[in-house]
Amino acid sequence: MKTIDIAAAETRLGSAYPSPYDAPVAARVRRRLGQAGGLTAFGVNHLTLPPGCWSSQRHWHSHEDEFVMVISGEVVLVTDAGEETLGPGDCAAFKAGEPDGHHLINRSDREATLLEVGNDDPARDRTTYSDIDMVAEPGTGAYRRRNGSAIG
Repeated sequence: MKTIDIAAAETRLGSAYPSPYDAPVAARVRRRLGQAGGLTAFGVNHLTLPPGCWSSQRHWHSHEDEFVMVISGEVVLVTDAGEETLGPGDCAAFKAGEPDGHHLINRSDREATLLEVGNDDPARDRTTYSDIDMVAEPGTGAYRRRNGSAIG
């Protein structure tokens, strides 16, 4: 058995989104548990959202499935269908290629903790951000406008 020390896993505060799109996610903490365990086919993240923080900009993936489970606290799942409150034990899944933009918002006064699981296909995956003029193109790691022009 290989135990993973959550506190010792690689941690990322905020995101690489260009300004001003990074502001709503600036306080999120993502710990890369799958990477710490040596996994290569899919990722597993321990995500902490302080009050008021978003998990991401609302988005969908062309080639990456996503699954989230609330461990503690409460978040609001926002999709094209509307809003739904999720609490401990609640789960949501997002199939690759389905253009249903989604994200989670912590609107409570307590920290929320989630588990994120998804396959990793950066060479083929295009991420489209539903509410803003931004995409992440496969293999580039760069954020652009939908017409391909640079942001900022």
